[in-house]
Amino acid sequence: MAGGLIALLDDVALIARKAAASSRDVAHAAATTSTKAAAVVVDDAAVTPSFVQGVSPAREIPIIWRITKGSLVNKIVVILPVILLLSWLAPWALTPILMLGGTYLAFEGAEKVWHAVSARHSSGHAENSGHSVHSDDDASPTPDDEDSLVKGAVRTDFILSAEIMVLSLNELTDRGFTERAAILVGVALVITFVVYGVVGILVKMDDVGLALADPRRDRPDAVRRLGRGLVALMPRILTTLAVVGTAAMLWVGGHILLVGTDQLGWHAPYGVVHHLEESVSSAGGAVQWLVETGCSAVTGLAVGSVVVGAVTGVRRATGRATGHPQ
Repeated sequence: MAGGLIALLDDVALIARKAAASSRDVAHAAATTSTKAAAVVVDDAAVTPSFVQGVSPAREIPIIWRITKGSLVNKIVVILPVILLLSWLAPWALTPILMLGGTYLAFEGAEKVWHAVSARHSSGHAENSGHSVHSDDDASPTPDDEDSLVKGAVRTDFILSAEIMVLSLNELTDRGFTERAAILVGVALVITFVVYGVVGILVKMDDVGLALADPRRDRPDAVRRLGRGLVALMPRILTTLAVVGTAAMLWVGGHILLVGTDQLGWHAPYGVVHHLEESVSSAGGAVQWLVETGCSAVTGLAVGSVVVGAVTGVRRATGRATGHPQ
């Protein structure tokens, strides 16, 4: 009897160890897979602070929390079941879907590049736009405006979340269905809370700086200088984040398209990049990575620019069509 009890306890301990190891493996896989969607994550973090511009400081964190909850619903309730079902019934469709996401990333990146270029060549227009934004900042949104703002942010998040989840799923093709689902839930949780946690810190940093620099409070000069430094630094941080996000979108979008076309049978584009990588192999892995990244970014910019041109043409045509009857 005692021997049977000991054997049972051994079995329970073994099951517990296996469960713990499996949990660690899922957690590690979720963290690793999350890094594959870095470009979209950076873009998400760069885009979201714009949604709380003009909002009173007291409402910033509650609005971000509402967007966070909407993002979790997007990823776990809507997107996850669809892509899991698709990976089960039509796994061949993942590469084309991933390439659609890559094309969207390239389009977003190229649009930002050309917008920056056009803004540089029309500084007067940019100044007028700046005055317009400033006037909007003077009035905090009403509850109805806030609801509309949150809905708009969650709609934008849906597109980015879909890209994140499909990119992550593409890294898990060798996993079982249940394990894949568990890892993707982990990815959704990790990325959502990291992104919106960072966004929460970013949007409150200038408030912290203003509080530290407040001349009405008795603070050491070093603390006030720190506060003024934070206020001055935040626009630069947001600008840098936007630039990094744009570069990452072009690079990742181009890489997805190059690899996707190769997997679908058109080997020439990726073959050229691979040949260039091999030609600098003697210089080391870092140089090879830079070559591959540069080629991917150029590909992303080229494809994205074509899409920007097409979308611009459609917008203009639609504008003329709607304006004609008037």
